[in-house]
Amino acid sequence: MADGRLINDDLAPTTSDQRTWSMWNIAALWVGMAICIPTYTLASGLVAKGWSWKMAVLCVALGNIVVLVPLVINAHAGTRHGVSFPVFIRASFGVFGSNVPSLMRALVACGWFGIQTWWGGEALYILIRILCPASWSLPDVTPAWLGISTGELLAFAGFWALQVIIIWRGIESIRILETWAAPFLLAIGVALFAWALWRVGDLSTLLAESGDPKVGGMSAMGAGLTVGVAYWGTLALNIPDFTRFAKSQRDQVAGQAMGLVPTMTLFAFIGAVVTNATVIIFGTRIADPVQLLGRIGGPALTILAMLGLTIATLTTNIAANIVSPANDLANLAPRTFSFRRGALVAAGLGAAIMPWRLVADLGNYLFTWLNGYGALLGAVGGIMIVDYVFIRRGHLAVDDLYRRGGRYEYSGGFNWIAIVALVAGIAPNVPGFLGALGALEVPALFATIYDWAWFVAFFIAGAVHLGGMALFTRGHFGHHVTAKSAPAAAA
Repeated sequence: MADGRLINDDLAPTTSDQRTWSMWNIAALWVGMAICIPTYTLASGLVAKGWSWKMAVLCVALGNIVVLVPLVINAHAGTRHGVSFPVFIRASFGVFGSNVPSLMRALVACGWFGIQTWWGGEALYILIRILCPASWSLPDVTPAWLGISTGELLAFAGFWALQVIIIWRGIESIRILETWAAPFLLAIGVALFAWALWRVGDLSTLLAESGDPKVGGMSAMGAGLTVGVAYWGTLALNIPDFTRFAKSQRDQVAGQAMGLVPTMTLFAFIGAVVTNATVIIFGTRIADPVQLLGRIGGPALTILAMLGLTIATLTTNIAANIVSPANDLANLAPRTFSFRRGALVAAGLGAAIMPWRLVADLGNYLFTWLNGYGALLGAVGGIMIVDYVFIRRGHLAVDDLYRRGGRYEYSGGFNWIAIVALVAGIAPNVPGFLGALGALEVPALFATIYDWAWFVAFFIAGAVHLGGMALFTRGHFGHHVTAKSAPAAAA
């Protein structure tokens, strides 16, 4: 019998009539999430740091090809068994131990929610200033320590509230929003590239390199590739939150392949090339697309551009950064947190971190924020995949995921092998992270290890988990499900 501490309506396996997401819905989900301001700045930030646009785009493209593998594997569990991310990892971490990685994932998502809300609010602020010039004269009543003006704070709060309204309507509203917004967002990106081409004059000039050839070369490939992988290393964990609603495995695999890599590569290409072109057009590199669109000129064009950025941020933020922490908090206390309550808490935390300070320096944003949480979540991903593929062989005793004393009880609800593996994966990256923060001087070896943070954490944690489970819990290897499973999607 299911334990009330482990289940509620939002955590229960999906039923056959809830599996409504087609290949096109999943592809549209990824298009909607991938086309956003952070994707643009992922490549534009590298170019602004002196990288060539080709190397910046290459790192983003390769990173997304790499991260597609764990995405598809973890998505398989969601589609096959109908379970969300925090329930899925009960198999590897234990019915209560799963709260450790799920809360790690939730905190990262809250950080991302705040960052995206800040950029969306910034676009909304510019839009309001154009439509209502009197907003320029708003009295500045915000305290100096906050670091933003009254108008910026109001726009941030307004964009935050808009997202909460959509969140309150539930997961189906997210599917509808992503499906309708995706084509519009693609058009905005192509239009921005066309503007840069028109201003520069010809394609060869637009594609000419202006970066420092000594910056962003092969020696920096590790850091750049890690940034590219860590960007969606978050969704690589909680993708079951979405694919549990997929009609079939074919829908989730094809939808992700079509929606992720081409879209990320295209939008990163636009971000890198347009940033590269701003040197010619304005005499300086402008990596922030909101600031760039604000300088393009013409109220009508700027209004359209800001509206596009607002919608782009809205679609990405709700899907990528609210669904996961909402489910993770529900997993922590199912009797207290529903999906809606968890989402509201996550949205509140995202605002409380003052995200405008985090993104003030794109170098810190890319190499400290992205690399830092990449080390955390890479370790979780390594354990999840090793456990599901090599230990479970794709099988889960679904009933045992929701009860005490079953296959996933381990020791008091915790699998200490997975906890040790998690620590082992993260530990080698800690000195490099502290060095990146400027907290201490570290040898070059640790800096190099940190450049490959996600990969180091992924492989070490996965290897320790596999070895530990082989030594101490042989009975878990290759088991076949005899307990009743959730209604499975078609293969």
